[in-house]
Amino acid sequence: MSSPLPLPEEKAAKVEAMFDRIAPGYERVNRYISFGQDRRWRDRTVKALALPKGSVILDLACGTGDLCRDLQSAGFAPIGIDFSAGMLANAKTTAPLVRGDALRLPIPSATVDGITCGFALRNFTGLEPFFAECARVLRPGGRVAFLDPAKPKSAIARFGNEIWFHRIVPLIGAALGDAEAYKYLPASTAYLPEPEAILAMARAAGFKDLKRTTMTLGAV
Repeated sequence: MSSPLPLPEEKAAKVEAMFDRIAPGYERVNRYISFGQDRRWRDRTVKALALPKGSVILDLACGTGDLCRDLQSAGFAPIGIDFSAGMLANAKTTAPLVRGDALRLPIPSATVDGITCGFALRNFTGLEPFFAECARVLRPGGRVAFLDPAKPKSAIARFGNEIWFHRIVPLIGAALGDAEAYKYLPASTAYLPEPEAILAMARAAGFKDLKRTTMTLGAV
């Protein structure tokens, strides 16, 4: 059986093409497969920034703009960046959007107050250059809030998470017409290092006072 994960040299192109394909129904499917919890996760992410209203926030891998909308509702001035033209074409936000690579941001140094990124760390081809770019574009005192899946500590929660995201979600994807994409999305969590390793990479890029918070029994 072939792996749903692309080879390293194919990853960027295949992931971009996949998100282009699933963009029209992306938010709707996210609602279903998270049982509506994605709204609460984004709300917690926005609050974690703890920045004053009017702050300029760079939302990386912004997709169809759901986190940009939440940032706007909180009084921030978001700028969305995504490498998928399909996602940007289907975005439902009035925030400015830019097509670009999170590892080579088309943003001048020290120009944004905060950075958010939802469910995308596993899609990048390297986390060290990602964190380095985030550090470059942030103003002194800037803050970041990243939202990504995790492995629950409880054996029961891990079992339920495994059944849902690795077995049932791909079936939902197949029913909606893109089995390949919804096999990749759960399987791609294998790209993520352990949380402490991710924090260590961020610290190496210059970030301080990092805190990890879990939600939904540790699944996020």
